[in-house]
Amino acid sequence: MTKSQNSKEYDPRNLDHTVSNIPSEGQRGARVPDLLLEGNSINELRGPNSSFASRVAIAVDPVALITTECITVTSAMRKHARWAQSSVSAILGGSTISYRTGPSSTTTTSAQRSLVRALSTGPQRGSQGSIVIDEGSSTGRWGLRGKKGKSTQDNPLMSAFARLRAELRGCQDIQSFDIPSLLHPFLQVIRSSSTSAPITSLALIAITKFFAYSLIGRNSPRLSVGMQLLSAGITHCRFEASDSAADEIVLLRILKLMEVMLSGPGGDLLGDESVCEMMETGLSMCCQMRLSELLRRSAEVSMITMCQILFQRLKHLEDEAGCDGAALEETAHDADGGELKMDAPLSGINAASPQRSTASTPISPNIEAVGLTKQALLEVRRSASFELQTKSSNVGTNNAVNDSSTNVAQISSPDMQEVTDIRPYSLPSIRELFRVLVNLLEPHDRQHTDAMRIMALRIIDVALEVAGPSIAKHSSLASLAKDHLCRNLFQLVRSDNINLLNESLRVTGTLLATCRGMLKLQQELFLSYLVACLHPSVEIPRESGIDPSLYEGIPYMPKLVKQPPSSTSSGRSTPVPVKDRQRLGMEGGLRKPDAREAMVESVGALTRIPSFLAELFVNYDCEVDRSDLCEDLVGLLSRNALPDSANWSTTNVPPLCLDALLSYIQFMADRLEDEPLLEGYPDPKRLQRQRHRKRIIIKGVNKFNESPKGGIAYLASQGIIENPEIPQSVAHFLKGTTRISKKVLGEYISKLANEPLLRAFLDFFDFTDKRVDEALRDLLGAFRLPGESALIERIVTVFAEKYCVNSTPEGIADKDSVFVLTYAIIMLNTDQHNPNVKTQNRMALSDFSKNLRGVNGGKDFNPQYLQDIYESIKNNEIILPDEHDNKHAFDYAWKELLLKTDTAGDLVIFDTNVFDADMFQATWKPVVATLSYVFMSASEDAVYQRVVAGFHQCAQIAARYNVTEALDHIIYCLSIITTLAPDVLPNTSLNTEVKVGKKSIMVSELAVKFGRDYRAQLATVVLFRGVVAANEAKIQKGWEMITRIWLNLFMNSLMTTTLHKPHSLLEIPPIPIQSPHVVNREGRSNESGLFQSFTSYLSSYAADDPPEPSDEELSDTLCTIDCLAACPLEEIFTNILTIPQKPLAALTHALLDQIPEESSPAVIVVKPEQGPPNPKASGQSLGSILPSYDPSIVYILELSTMFAIRDEVSSATVGQDVAEALQNIVRNAANNHSLIVSRAAFYLLSVLSASHDQPFIRAPVILHMISSLDRSTFENAALLISTGLTSCMRGPRPLRNEMVNTPDFWSIIRGLHTIPVAAGVVFEMLMGIMVDKPSAITADNYEFAIQALNDFATAGSIGAVVEQKRDKNIRRSKAVKSIEPHNNELVGRAVRAVMMIWQLSSTVPALIEQSHLERKEAWTAYWSPIFRALSTQCVNPCREIRHQAFSGLQRALLSPELASADHQEWTAIFGEVLFPLISQLLRPEVYHSDPLGMSETRVQAATLLCKIFLHYLVLLSEWDGMLELWLRILDIMDRLMNSGQGDSLEEAVPESLKNILLVMANGGYLAPPPDNPQYARLWEETWKRLERFLPGMFQEIFPDPPPLSPVATEQRQMEEIKREAGDISAEAK
Repeated sequence: MTKSQNSKEYDPRNLDHTVSNIPSEGQRGARVPDLLLEGNSINELRGPNSSFASRVAIAVDPVALITTECITVTSAMRKHARWAQSSVSAILGGSTISYRTGPSSTTTTSAQRSLVRALSTGPQRGSQGSIVIDEGSSTGRWGLRGKKGKSTQDNPLMSAFARLRAELRGCQDIQSFDIPSLLHPFLQVIRSSSTSAPITSLALIAITKFFAYSLIGRNSPRLSVGMQLLSAGITHCRFEASDSAADEIVLLRILKLMEVMLSGPGGDLLGDESVCEMMETGLSMCCQMRLSELLRRSAEVSMITMCQILFQRLKHLEDEAGCDGAALEETAHDADGGELKMDAPLSGINAASPQRSTASTPISPNIEAVGLTKQALLEVRRSASFELQTKSSNVGTNNAVNDSSTNVAQISSPDMQEVTDIRPYSLPSIRELFRVLVNLLEPHDRQHTDAMRIMALRIIDVALEVAGPSIAKHSSLASLAKDHLCRNLFQLVRSDNINLLNESLRVTGTLLATCRGMLKLQQELFLSYLVACLHPSVEIPRESGIDPSLYEGIPYMPKLVKQPPSSTSSGRSTPVPVKDRQRLGMEGGLRKPDAREAMVESVGALTRIPSFLAELFVNYDCEVDRSDLCEDLVGLLSRNALPDSANWSTTNVPPLCLDALLSYIQFMADRLEDEPLLEGYPDPKRLQRQRHRKRIIIKGVNKFNESPKGGIAYLASQGIIENPEIPQSVAHFLKGTTRISKKVLGEYISKLANEPLLRAFLDFFDFTDKRVDEALRDLLGAFRLPGESALIERIVTVFAEKYCVNSTPEGIADKDSVFVLTYAIIMLNTDQHNPNVKTQNRMALSDFSKNLRGVNGGKDFNPQYLQDIYESIKNNEIILPDEHDNKHAFDYAWKELLLKTDTAGDLVIFDTNVFDADMFQATWKPVVATLSYVFMSASEDAVYQRVVAGFHQCAQIAARYNVTEALDHIIYCLSIITTLAPDVLPNTSLNTEVKVGKKSIMVSELAVKFGRDYRAQLATVVLFRGVVAANEAKIQKGWEMITRIWLNLFMNSLMTTTLHKPHSLLEIPPIPIQSPHVVNREGRSNESGLFQSFTSYLSSYAADDPPEPSDEELSDTLCTIDCLAACPLEEIFTNILTIPQKPLAALTHALLDQIPEESSPAVIVVKPEQGPPNPKASGQSLGSILPSYDPSIVYILELSTMFAIRDEVSSATVGQDVAEALQNIVRNAANNHSLIVSRAAFYLLSVLSASHDQPFIRAPVILHMISSLDRSTFENAALLISTGLTSCMRGPRPLRNEMVNTPDFWSIIRGLHTIPVAAGVVFEMLMGIMVDKPSAITADNYEFAIQALNDFATAGSIGAVVEQKRDKNIRRSKAVKSIEPHNNELVGRAVRAVMMIWQLSSTVPALIEQSHLERKEAWTAYWSPIFRALSTQCVNPCREIRHQAFSGLQRALLSPELASADHQEWTAIFGEVLFPLISQLLRPEVYHSDPLGMSETRVQAATLLCKIFLHYLVLLSEWDGMLELWLRILDIMDRLMNSGQGDSLEEAVPESLKNILLVMANGGYLAPPPDNPQYARLWEETWKRLERFLPGMFQEIFPDPPPLSPVATEQRQMEEIKREAGDISAEAK
């Protein structure tokens, strides 16, 4: 039975011409899966497809297994109609084998002898040592005959199996069996077109088992030959096509076997040709759309697996060749002679073409054995291959098939030996496979469908994943990747087919991830397109509750340089439809949502490379001529991470972009601790300079595009253009930059005034060996030809001169000829490509030639020359890239890109953090803006967690790299989100303090709202814990928002003033806050009902108090408190006290800026005279409105002061600003609350103490301001002022000396001593001044100090009340009550003050000596104040003070330094001190101030007077006023005796006088006139006065006084009358 004429045969490499009866899609789904399970399961079909590392151990004898497989195949063949008459020898095996050394014998006897010989001695070898097979033997020994009584000859296919079985009988080790012999019969079946699909499938299964069971091993004989034969067999597989499902199973098994071969032990022994044919076979199956989807997908999976193995081999080739890639390329080129070439999967003619460089089957050297010469065998091989391929392309006849099978048997004989050694496959086959795959991507080849392109993309993706870096190292592969692969990919990414787009983007991403080092400009083009497509030109929608300032950093448009569209008015450009321009990426494009999502995923995959964006920054953003890709990409991710981007993309885009953005930050944060690596990388300083230059150039180019002269002037001023007066300098810049508008450039250089610039510009072009049209094309690619004819003529004229400048090209007469020809070319270009000109009206070649007759120096141009120009212009318009149509635009742009590749250099790839600082500086704004916006709009915890981590990492990066602007903005954004930093502080009048036991909670509107806002709480914790903490030294402007939060929390009692007290430098009580309404819940019943709530509300309403907080509000407040407790505020304050000066100054200024501006100017009032603050100048009238108290101002001032007094450097840095703010408060005291003024005064004194040596602050000014306060304010501020003064007194000595010598200081002291809260502090300070060594008392402050001490002494007079009460109680025999502490303190201070006044007398001599005053003036200036003060206290109602005063006065009067014989000023102690004192004591009101004690005081005074007189008697005796003084003393004694207020004086005065008289008498000063005439009058006056108030005393002391003369008696009477009259008058006064 013969094969049907309608049967067809499969060719795996050319399946579209051979497949018939392919089931429909519905049929495939029903039948193919079941058919695939025939004989083996799907898993068995696929098997281990990548490696044979794990082999299957078999339990049967390998020889028996092979024999079984042979029987299985032959059994199936016998069941086929074609071999139904096969002989018994085919079953028994070996009966048809004859061993001969010569020609075959045709006689039976000969055959029998051969059989016997074979049985007895085994197989014999021929003369050449080969086994010779008699394929023409007669009928078998059994004498069986075929049908119709005829014997049939065994088919070669059947006999080959029999021969193999015979050879296996004596095989002991299958590993030593010859591989070609083992595979020969199976390969004959596979390559025979006479077999059916099931038979071919069985042969394939058998060979697959041989590999799976390790029957074929690495050490098997002639494994390399066998692998080549096997490769040729399966790639030239033929079989009868019958059932499509069964046929496809054969193809599946071929795919399986190819995988096994490549991954098996002999895979690396395959030659390049074999590999190419196998890959060609696999690709053919992938690309046949008539095959089932399952088969095509299976073929694709197999191709992917095989490509993994092949490209993995590329790595081993590198290892074998070492680092010499060029040597590997050269070796590969020598191996294939440069002729190896794979045919495209669908090019059926090429696949069957006899022009193939080599064949697939090795040639045997034993040509004589088969009766063929070497050349004849080669011809047979080629003709057979050609015939098979041709037959597979067209349905052939049975005869042709039989001939083919005969040829197969001949060619595939196992006895054939290798002609030459077969090189294992290497770079040639890999390169060829890569080329075919890349060519499949050609977007304009209509033979290639999108499905084919997708398949090729998947395979290429695997190749790049496996060996991308290796591909980049081989120039032949790298050139394919840089040019054809990238060009095809970048066009495919513009496809609307979403599957094709996805695969294109994936491959592009993998290519850039593995080979980007050589794709610098290609990567820029690709990423620029994605940015243009994905960046929406839509304003960010404003949402309620989101401050627009949070997303100010997100760019509205990318920074990609876009050339302004050129005008088309001249008619020389081809308009491009907007849609086409968008597809080209010229205007970004309007891609569908799915396409946008795919592009975003591609960008995200690239950004997941840790150093990708950093590489973009270094290689592009820092390059003058490159785009700012890093900034644009970050801006793109930022914009698309916002939720509204889902409106024009998909809902997946925002989270994808956010993830990519956060990954970018994560990578930088991970590199923070890395050691910076600089070696081998660009210098960061140089990159910074380049970026600066780039910014200048961009700005200058923008100016040039608006006004060329202005732009050139700006660029020259910035040093970009060296000299604008030199045309070459300007032209060099204009030619070298791509950012100039082509239209503006053309118009500018073509002006008459700029002709030198035009000539200089053209000097940069090289037109050597170029046709005129080619030269013109180069020129017009640099600028756009202007529209005016005069400008065009000027350009053409200079062009013609430049074209002929060196030598006139061949065929060109002169520059005039070039001028005319150039004009003709421009006109031709316009005519051929103007859309307004109809096709039939366009210029023909003849017309073009006719127009140029006789213009070439009077002759015609060469016709061929003109034809070449015409064809070039017709096929390719001379126009700018952005004015081309679709394909030309990309081709032209790609051509320009390739030309720039060499000069652009390779991409710098690195893994270092040295560039992160500059990169973060350039990109932080959109990142922080996006994080802020997402934080405000997020609703899921996962998003919050990522954004919080992003904020923390951004803060870390900003702090590490000192990007303070970024850190400040992060703080600003988080502060806005916290809701704790309003511009105006909220009203706290409704705050309610709830007390529960010992705890109190301030419930406020702020605390309640904040406790309900989870987002605000989270932002607060992030702000203080993740951003501010540990970064205080880096913050600048961010302190403004932080201080707002602090003030807000402080005003609502959520941050106590004691927070910073452990580190405070101020000894001052906490800042008082306005007293809130207090609710005490202690002991309250837990039960509450409507009535109780209503009652509480009414009671609070009646009392004008806020309602009692609810339990919910209380709970919200507790949440707020817990949140703030989680913030390390105390740690932050601790760190602030150690931060450098710059951030400290920023913090201080931020605080001071929160102080409200004053409504009235500050005026310094100069006091006209010294004195304590005027009580009458107290404040405002009753009807005026008092200033309100704002605790926040005090808080600001206190913190600022604390920072200003931190150390000397801080004082110099921020002290002046703080001092000015404090002085403004104090000066404007009338408009500020007294509490604010008092705190400000204290802070000002603290600043003065810390900054006294700074020029911005002076103690006299400060003291004057304080002393000028009105009385009420002064009293309220007394304690703080006194505390501040004390701190100053404890400060440096120069400050102390300056202050105590300032009159206002003593004015303040005298004003403070009457205020109980301050008196003690001031007195202790005063005591410190007095005892200071060296003394702080000087001539300037001596009197002020005595006055102050006297004031304190006078204040102790309140002790008299207590003493008198005690006296009364004693008289009444009542218990004496204890003295009040306050009164006791006053008396004690007064006593100490009196003592201190006396102690000052010791300083008088030194002061007098230093003063250089005259004696009298000096005594008055220094002694008189002491005596006056002590005299004043001698009449103090308090006895203790009086006693101390008398004691001090006596000591002062008896001071040795007081009196001297050289001067008599000291004698004033009687008239100015003692006499006035006794006169005061004699006054009734003084006496009644202490009736019981004042008598004793008078006695003390009298005694003191007498004592002082006697003490200085000797000195007084020499004084002219001795008599007068003595008489006054007697008069004082007379008054004391006659005061009538007690008996003490009546006893004390006489005794004192007696003592004086006796002393005077003993000294000879008082004696009868005869005895001492010098003192006669003294004697007489003494006697007269004593007789008047103490009659008889003089007589008693001096018994015999002489009688007076009548004249003396009369004179004495008259003097007494006058004296009495004077005394009466004095008493009246």
